[in-house]
Amino acid sequence: MFGWGKKKPNQAATPVMASKADGVEIANSHPFAALLNVQVDDPDMLREVGPLVEAAAMAMTGVTGIESTYEPTSIAIRLLCAPDADPDLIFLTARAGSLAIAGTLEGRARLTILEARADGSLGHAYAINPSAVPTELAPTDMIGKLVEGLQRSSSRLAEGVSAVLTKAKLDTQTLDDLEELLITADLGAPASARIRAALSKERFGKDITTQKVKEALAAEIAAILSPFETTHSPFEGPGPRVILFVGVNGSGKTTTIGKIAYNLSAAGHKVMLAAGDTFRAAAVEQLKVWGERCNVPVVARETGLDAAGLAYEAFERAKAERMDVLLIDTAGRLSNKTELMSELAKIVRVIGKVDPLAPHETWLVLDATVGQNAIAQTEAFRHAAGITGLVMTKLDGTAKGGVLVAVTDRHKLPIRFIGVGEHADDLQPFSAHAFAHALVGLRTL
Repeated sequence: MFGWGKKKPNQAATPVMASKADGVEIANSHPFAALLNVQVDDPDMLREVGPLVEAAAMAMTGVTGIESTYEPTSIAIRLLCAPDADPDLIFLTARAGSLAIAGTLEGRARLTILEARADGSLGHAYAINPSAVPTELAPTDMIGKLVEGLQRSSSRLAEGVSAVLTKAKLDTQTLDDLEELLITADLGAPASARIRAALSKERFGKDITTQKVKEALAAEIAAILSPFETTHSPFEGPGPRVILFVGVNGSGKTTTIGKIAYNLSAAGHKVMLAAGDTFRAAAVEQLKVWGERCNVPVVARETGLDAAGLAYEAFERAKAERMDVLLIDTAGRLSNKTELMSELAKIVRVIGKVDPLAPHETWLVLDATVGQNAIAQTEAFRHAAGITGLVMTKLDGTAKGGVLVAVTDRHKLPIRFIGVGEHADDLQPFSAHAFAHALVGLRTL
């Protein structure tokens, strides 16, 4: 899970709870969409967790009321909905909400959710077993994960540093060799020149070791990146927070969205996904798989339909269902295709009709394996979509991890996340110092 902690309770509206346990009867005209069972081993524990689960159930999207039946070690909670509501949709979002509830209970109770059929009988039962939620990574743990993920890039730099340090003191030739090494490691000429100048000013003529040079390089790289690291959650604020994802084909947009949804859902956020890549049926199906895995709803249309219209529909629905976050996928597009970039601008305009401040964030997903081409991609997408942040993926599959320094140095954009592996927790909020140390192969801050 991301290191910003659980969703703040004051973000969610708190409806008035209606429950038989409180002596309030619900009108029979309100059908129920699901039955949530809570089981405990200790009756005293039921008095503690029962009200918590009832309040969380009442806050679920589409739930208009609840009816609770208490037994000594269990509660059966009927989730009621409006007569014209879609019970299937409410059941889907209830499953997602139940996953978040189970995570907050931390093993104190067992949850099962049963779908309600049209005739009022109960259908399939689903045991709600939240995935283990990892604690926030300590700096040393984060360094270890990053060093492993950036192994190709860090090995290239570490071996290069060892190769150029043939003298006991830092002289002009060694500085020239280090600058050339940084350029070939994709940090970019401007950043490499500034790092060289800083090393020359502080360490010229002094005794040096490979370790000291690595530490100096890490410090200078961190100084370049620190103004652009993510220090707070970009998902906080009045919902739904709309985040648009853009990038070229194959950059990893859909997978990135899935990983973010997974982490946000585990942290208790109500998340909705929009499959805006209407050109590729595979992308839509991939996002649906992530939605099922995360127990979050996915708004999708048939292949080839208007992406801007889908984005508008998803935003309206996210508002109606009081979602915290709406993540919108878009079709991958080459940055030199004018008509496709114009379509992207149209999506931004259409979303703005629902809320002038939306999209609240537009993130460009960059594939680290493309190296210096990432700079040109960023330039093109900034003009088309007003980029507010970067996500760099596939850092574990390339020796070109230094390109993140070059892109940031050129475009001065915040770095939201970096991806160093296939697992959901391999997508991490960006830390300048952790990244800089890992890039040069240092395992401690």
